[in-house]
Amino acid sequence: MAGRAELFEDMAQAFDEGSGNPNLSTVFAGPRGTGKTAAIFALSRQAASQGWLAVNVSAVPGMLDDILQQTLKTAAQFVDEGAGVRLKGVSLGQVLGIEWEPAQPGERNWRSRMEDILDALAEYDIGLLITVDEVKPDLDEMVQLASTYQHFVGEDRKVALFMAGLPSKVSSLVSDESISFLRRSCRRNFGRISNADVAEALRATIEEGGRTIGDDALDAAVEAIDGFPYMMQLVGFRAWAQHPAEKEITLRDVQRGIEGAQRDFRERVLDATYYDLSAGDARMLEAMLADPDESRLSDLAARMGESSSYVSTYKKRLVEQGVIGERGRSVVAFELPGIREYLAERLG
Repeated sequence: MAGRAELFEDMAQAFDEGSGNPNLSTVFAGPRGTGKTAAIFALSRQAASQGWLAVNVSAVPGMLDDILQQTLKTAAQFVDEGAGVRLKGVSLGQVLGIEWEPAQPGERNWRSRMEDILDALAEYDIGLLITVDEVKPDLDEMVQLASTYQHFVGEDRKVALFMAGLPSKVSSLVSDESISFLRRSCRRNFGRISNADVAEALRATIEEGGRTIGDDALDAAVEAIDGFPYMMQLVGFRAWAQHPAEKEITLRDVQRGIEGAQRDFRERVLDATYYDLSAGDARMLEAMLADPDESRLSDLAARMGESSSYVSTYKKRLVEQGVIGERGRSVVAFELPGIREYLAERLG
């Protein structure tokens, strides 16, 4: 969670204030490896510490039923399934309790069943946070969840919804006319964090674990991480694992850790990113390889024999995917650590 202090401060205030705080409806967007999933899980734990129920699901078929079942599981010590799944009792921190009467038989839709849960929780001023990871705009249940949640907010219920996904997926989702309220939700864009935050987080974690790291070793780790949260996790884990019984993590430990982390990053992030590229995406990235660092869009258009609007279209796509980043007016550069070398190998 390095570099995310402001986010957690804002959300702590939102959980305290409840209904009406705009941060309770937030979309997290960022490329793979920028810490979106880790953040929403950490925020779920924070919500629970402030008296909320928190359920975490992924955007897959059956998501709505998963939300219902996870809510019951999180809240209930005892569930009566004899006449429709209904909550019988809930305990939070061994302080609060909720008792429901058995439900009458009959088919009821997802919204109605969730309203029953929210009504019962409201009696004890307990909020419900739903987090959805890896949003998929083409999943019908995503639209149903968002539109139903909009009604919950309009009814002034104590609910929160956090969604996380790749920028391109998030953009497609919020453009859906049937859930236009998502455009007014808060948006948190995840990307690189500062080298200072990386260094502080690494040193603090190592020292809290009873070990030390020298300045040279720390500098090498920070340079390899390049502000990318997932690389920080990988480099830290790999470096620590070299000689876990030793007091100091040495420069050699870090160098070997970097080698392993780069392999992991390639397999888990770069490969997946590459296979998501369209032919046009790959063609523009190949044109960027001719530049030693930054690329001007006008140069790319001339190199590719295409119009400026064509290049701008693919620039937007690649920026949304987190593959490249803007470096000024009409200037772009590779964004993912190691992506230039990876593409040079794959594209020839």
